[in-house]
Parts: sequence; C-alpha cells; structure tokens
Amino acid sequence: MKILVCVSNVPDTTTKIAFTNDNTEFNKQGVQFILNPYDEWYALVRALELKEAKGSGSVTLIHVGPAENDAVIRKGLAIGADDAVRIDAEPADAYFVAEQVAAYAKDKGFDLIMTGKETISYNSSMVGGMLAELLALPYISLATKLDLSGTTATAEQDVDGGTQVVECQLPAVISCQKGMAEARIPNMRGITQSRTKPIAVVPVSGASTLTSVAGYTPAEGRKAVKMIDPANMDELVQLLHNEAKVI
Repeated sequence: MKILVCVSNVPDTTTKIAFTNDNTEFNKQGVQFILNPYDEWYALVRALELKEAKGSGSVTLIHVGPAENDAVIRKGLAIGADDAVRIDAEPADAYFVAEQVAAYAKDKGFDLIMTGKETISYNSSMVGGMLAELLALPYISLATKLDLSGTTATAEQDVDGGTQVVECQLPAVISCQKGMAEARIPNMRGITQSRTKPIAVVPVSGASTLTSVAGYTPAEGRKAVKMIDPANMDELVQLLHNEAKVI
C-alpha cells in the first residue's frame, strides 16, 4: 500500500494578516507557518492508520514550495510519514499545485492520494478535484470516514440531513475533513527520526497557472457592540431597522 499525502504550509491562526505591493501580495515578514490542519490532522493521520492496519506499505508527503518550508514538512515526518517530496517552486495557484503533484505521481504507482479538504488560508478546496482529473482517477471529496477492503475504498460524506456512503476502486484521490481521524502529537522519538528521513527535492515541471491575484482586501474586523437597556425597546427597534445588517 503506497499512499501519497499532499501537505501545505499556512500561516498560524493567530497571525496578523497584512499585504504588500499595493495589496497584491501576502506579507510573509514575521509570520509563523504551520502544517495545514486539514492535511495534518485528517489526511496524514488517516493514511498512517491505514498503513498500520495493513502492517506494511509507505506514506509519502508531497509539498509544492521553497526550501524554507522544509521545517513544516518535517513535522509531518515526525508524526509518522516515511519520506517526503518537495517540488521546488512557489505555489502560484491551485492548478499549478495540482499539475506539479500530478506530474510527479503519475508513474509512481501510488494506491491512494489523500489531501485535506482545503487550506485554512485560501479555503478553495480545488487541488483534490484537479489532481484526480489530471491523473484520470476516481475522486471522493469531503470524506469524513475512509476504509479500504482490497482494492475498494469506502468513504462517508456528510450530506443535508444525513450521511452518504460511496465506493470507488483504487487508485483514487480522497479529500478529507473533520471526522476522518484524531490528531496526533509528534513524540520525541518521531521528532528525532524526522531529522534523518529524506526529503527529495524535485524541480518544477513547467506547469502554467490559470489565475492571478488582482488584489486582497483586508477584513473589516469586529466592531464595538452597542448595549441597549432592556427597558428601552424603542431604541432597540430603531437600531434594528436602521443599523442592523442581515448577513
């Protein structure tokens, strides 16, 4: 069982977001980056569980990014991945990332390719579907549970009012969300071993991008709360009519 897990680095959730170059680029200065939680907690951990249940196989991480991201990749190795591949390029957009991963994975014989449902930075949820299309593989999105029986993958998805169970044949691409697995914390042995696990560096394959950033607009942020005396219903009604916004 060979499993490939796509991982991204994202700004820590406590990061104060700022932009440069006339609001066309994210300002990385002083930002602490982490392993994308959907990739780490759900895709990677479930991949490790599947490998452990089978008693053999390998779990490989793949990441598109520069050398400065190696520290984030090594966290995934500390959690238990066997090795990693870093495609040496700045991830320009989702299609660029998907095409780079597809170019690497197409002839490597992976039984399963797993991704988090999205990155917490862009929330686009596009790479998994694009990757499946580029590799001509079945795709199950937003899976909350995944089991394997021989060459059949059975997954569950949350749907309006219940749960949907779907099956497909391996190899396949699966995107994972909350419910897929429980997060693991790297232990000292895993951290020590991660320092010697290989990260293969692969050159960019010459893919193009489909989108470009026109600009970013910072969120307005929270505004002050108005406290109304319970006895003053007229003022409350007036504010609800004239100032309250329906979201």
